Amino acid sequence: MPRHSLILPCPSCDSPNRVPAERLGDAPNCGKCHMPLFLHKPMALNQDNFDVHAGRADLPLLVDFWASWCGPCRMMAPAFEEAARILEPQVRLGKIDTEAESALAARFGIRSIPTLILFRGGRELARQAGAMNAAGIVQWVRAQSH
Repeated sequence: MPRHSLILPCPSCDSPNRVPAERLGDAPNCGKCHMPLFLHKPMALNQDNFDVHAGRADLPLLVDFWASWCGPCRMMAPAFEEAARILEPQVRLGKIDTEAESALAARFGIRSIPTLILFRGGRELARQAGAMNAAGIVQWVRAQSH
């Protein structure tokens, strides 16, 4: 029976890794830097690594566009971390600081924060503006993935 493998960029060094789909839950490590491929928390994304994680990965990527001065963003941060613990390894979660990464915010037309965008294969699948609790984030992502 053929084994289906997924390409997963490492959240630590951005190197691509091929992981059999049935082994996603086995806490795989990066073949290059040997760090875990799943951190069970959102990873920081920026201009240098965004396209690697959004476009070259076989898993969906949920991105929180936020800023440190944004009260609702700060309130949602623990819920987004909890959602990462629930959704990984089926979905990867990342955060983009819109102040530090204004070009990425402009590229995706971010008009209000927090904004969540779900990507797969480099394409935007869905977008949701406004703060959500962890259960709401998980429910929204699962509804978009079907």
